[in-house]
Amino acid sequence: MPKNSSRFSSNGGTAGFRLRIVLGTLAAANLIAAGFVLYPPGGSAADLERQLADLQTRAVSNRALLASTRQHVGAVEKGRAEGDHFLDGYFLARRTAYSTLLTELVDAADRSKVKPREHAYATEPIEGSDSLSMMTISANYEGTYADLMHFVHEIDKSPRMLIIEGLTAAPLQTGGRLSVSMKLDAFVREDGTGE
Repeated sequence: MPKNSSRFSSNGGTAGFRLRIVLGTLAAANLIAAGFVLYPPGGSAADLERQLADLQTRAVSNRALLASTRQHVGAVEKGRAEGDHFLDGYFLARRTAYSTLLTELVDAADRSKVKPREHAYATEPIEGSDSLSMMTISANYEGTYADLMHFVHEIDKSPRMLIIEGLTAAPLQTGGRLSVSMKLDAFVREDGTGE
């Protein structure tokens, strides 16, 4: 019997040790599970709801910012298109500027019965721009006062942006006629075709 009882006591010690290991493992698993319940990975339900509300608020503000940015882009593109249209419509291409202006001034003089005399042209670059220049035209004409007013009106109706910078008139010895000196400014753009 002594053999059986020592055998039973050694099995009982091993079983108790095994039982303690199982109970310790279960207690550790319970502690880990309690940690996950109290501190879930990613936050508690209230933390997750706050994060969701914050993300939704950010999404709404980012959508508003995106819409505003799209409006600004649209306005910039519209402004660029209108600026290009303005330049194309009112500024002369450098290649054809002289002939176009001469033709317009001669035609306006013919329509208003003013007699053209000599013309002189000078072009200077506009400060701050590498593609725009200002052309100054010095021109002399002869005609009556009424014809001169009609001529100024014709220049004012020109599809080009012509600016009368100065105008002097002096009477001629022939009855009712004036000698007129004008200084006009026009604007020229590089047309990209080279000269």
